[in-house]
Amino acid sequence: MNVHDSERLAGLLESSGWVHATADDASPDLVVFNTCAVRENADNRLYGNLGHLRPAKTARPDMQIAVGGCLAQKDRGEIVRRAPWVDVVFGTHNMASLPVLLERARVQQAAQVEIREALEVFPSSLPARRESAYAGWVSISVGCNNTCTFCIVPALRGRQLDRRPGDILAEVRALVADGVLEVTLLGQNVNSYGVSFGSRSAFAALLRSCGTVDGLERLRFTSPHPRDFTDDVIAAMAATPVVCHQLHMPLQSGSDTVLRAMRRSYRAGRYLGILGRVREAMPDAAVTTDIIVGFPGETDADFEATLDVVRAARFAGAYTFQYSPRPGTVAASMDGAVPPEVVAQRYQRLVVVQEEISWELNRGLQGREVEVLVSSGEGRKDAATARMSGRSRDGRLVHFTPLGPAVDRAVRPGDVVRAVVSYGAPHHLVADGPLLAHRRTPAGDHHEAGVRPGGAVPAPMLEPASGSSAVPLGLPTVGPPVAAASDAGCGVGAGR
Repeated sequence: MNVHDSERLAGLLESSGWVHATADDASPDLVVFNTCAVRENADNRLYGNLGHLRPAKTARPDMQIAVGGCLAQKDRGEIVRRAPWVDVVFGTHNMASLPVLLERARVQQAAQVEIREALEVFPSSLPARRESAYAGWVSISVGCNNTCTFCIVPALRGRQLDRRPGDILAEVRALVADGVLEVTLLGQNVNSYGVSFGSRSAFAALLRSCGTVDGLERLRFTSPHPRDFTDDVIAAMAATPVVCHQLHMPLQSGSDTVLRAMRRSYRAGRYLGILGRVREAMPDAAVTTDIIVGFPGETDADFEATLDVVRAARFAGAYTFQYSPRPGTVAASMDGAVPPEVVAQRYQRLVVVQEEISWELNRGLQGREVEVLVSSGEGRKDAATARMSGRSRDGRLVHFTPLGPAVDRAVRPGDVVRAVVSYGAPHHLVADGPLLAHRRTPAGDHHEAGVRPGGAVPAPMLEPASGSSAVPLGLPTVGPPVAAASDAGCGVGAGR
């Protein structure tokens, strides 16, 4: 969710005359932190990064620093008290105010702290600077109506508000018209979409409607809540060819006692029942999850119940977290804190069990053919191994060798290839043989040219808004929603 919000913030600022700083620009005029508050580590990282910026701010007083997102909504003026060199603090409900607050801070030479308690402008109505030519995020709702005792997101994002289906489909069509092949629908509880207008079947209907968009090849969504995972959603996934057979559905715990304490409105049996129906309809579905270890009151028996569910569920992967108390949540004041050394030991046991399952499942794919949407930045060793990387339809990371007679000139991010898996590792697949097929796409053309959806071009080529002077903008890089995502974006990873 925060990755997409960062795209909106960048687009908003560029439309106000700012120019995105290049990677080589060591001294941007503006640095924006879009924060999370799901885990305590997010707090530490923010204030640590602000501390690192203090010498630069001292040397260049005109440089501006802005802090937004969930942590800003939570800490408010505390951010300026702890880091008085910050110029602007804005919350989750008033992203659109950022350009005005920056100008006000510049003119008044004083920090501006503005937090709203209700959403002013739906973020999707703001301009966006999309980071990818081939994949796009589309927010279908904001906020959350659940009351999970460990989660602070509802207090910071507010109650759920849904976009109108027509607006969502219009955004999907616009992305596809600009060459995007893959769209991910976003929501704190994405499958509760429709609650604002009283329709329990709205999400399934939305999946089917997206499937009618000509040119869309892949549709994903994140993250669904087990409570709202109905059979009509499973049917829509199975019947709509563009919907990827990938499901990320948070478990959080396999103990009914702990789930009750968490106020998760399902039990282990119901969760496993959903997975059974998903796999009956889509035998090739890859399921991933979130699990919290060491929730207050968790006993050895509770933890063993979690291991039992993990073994039964056979997840393709799991984002596992040691419980982190968040001020303002019910769980933060609960008795029965689990000793840190016990939490760490349980965590390591869980990781070992899940990695064995993931590795077994991935080894089972050796010799299988996979379709890969080529991406950029996902293979840290690609340069050293002469490989490229991308995602299969079920969401697995695939590293492949971009060679063979099927290759049409050169493989680029945004192109689609077919390869045979030669090795399955716990967290990725390798396909080192010659490619079976390579399809050049408009998305690959756009990536090669540096063009992004909406006609955006690389930062060095951007022109300032009419009548404005170009001002470099520095937005800290935000990675994809992987294991550390709970520190990078609310609503993705642990907690939802």
